[in-house]
Amino acid sequence: MNKLVQNEMMKLIAKKRLIVIAIIIGVLVVLFTYAQYKTVQTQREKLGTNDWRTILQQQIIDTQNRLSSSRMQDEWKKQLQITLQQEQYYLDHDINPSEPGAPTFIRVFFENSIDLFIPLMVMVIASDLVSSEHSLGSIKLLLTRPVKRWKVLLSKYFTLCLAISLIIAIAGILSYLISGLVFGYKGWGTPILTGFNVTESGLNTSGVKLLKLWQYLLMDFGLVWFVAVVVGTLSFMLSVLIRSTAAGMGVMLAALISGAILNNMVSSWESAKYFFMVNLTLTDYIRGNAPPIQGMTLSFSLMVLLVWWAIALVVSFFVFTKKDVY
Repeated sequence: MNKLVQNEMMKLIAKKRLIVIAIIIGVLVVLFTYAQYKTVQTQREKLGTNDWRTILQQQIIDTQNRLSSSRMQDEWKKQLQITLQQEQYYLDHDINPSEPGAPTFIRVFFENSIDLFIPLMVMVIASDLVSSEHSLGSIKLLLTRPVKRWKVLLSKYFTLCLAISLIIAIAGILSYLISGLVFGYKGWGTPILTGFNVTESGLNTSGVKLLKLWQYLLMDFGLVWFVAVVVGTLSFMLSVLIRSTAAGMGVMLAALISGAILNNMVSSWESAKYFFMVNLTLTDYIRGNAPPIQGMTLSFSLMVLLVWWAIALVVSFFVFTKKDVY
């Protein structure tokens, strides 16, 4: 098995896709760092101060002004009300929710990348692992080896999990190194609050806990990795079912984009909570954001994604071991 995994990793590295992904991540981190820097500079110039309390107070006033608009939809109004309560909670407890520094940038970057950007990077790898063997004509040579089919596929899946871990590690390292040039490398011990619970009546703060930022980031990285593995496994299944890499990528891309759209439109469609793409934003639960559909919880979304992962894995191994190769 070790030799099979090593062989698959060598093929993956030879395609240089990890290098391309690293370059894409680096470019986007540079762009996001610049955008964040300009946002901070604009706020400071507008308010004429660097005091985070004054900036947060102004954000609260801006949020209140937006809530007074009669044109706003009820869904957006509810989310803004929750944001307002969170901002006021941070202000009352004298905790800066946006302490400048590379660790804070990493947190924001991963929380905004969990449902689309990171899954897209993983999809590029996963959609090609099996289907490329068909397009290159090497599938027959691969299966004529004295190794059982399930072991061949398992080695590819292990390679996928290693690649996913590498992608997330690359994203974290590049985010830290690049953003630190602008915001500094300190802030791992910055206090941050988690445990906000969104209910029908509003924001429940009874379970709020104070953590250090490095502890919070461990939870973020774990949730991002889990989502990436689920999306990677689904893409892996499509790579087994569909011999065309482009077609497999197209199906998964459509699913991910539709999920990003559905998150803003499915509040009244309760059965949509069983779609995997509606449950990808796991970091929203620890941030205290309102779920796409009322009643969804972190444990529920984890269970839904786990079921999708198990089904995709079973289908992949069943089809690969049974189908004819020609």
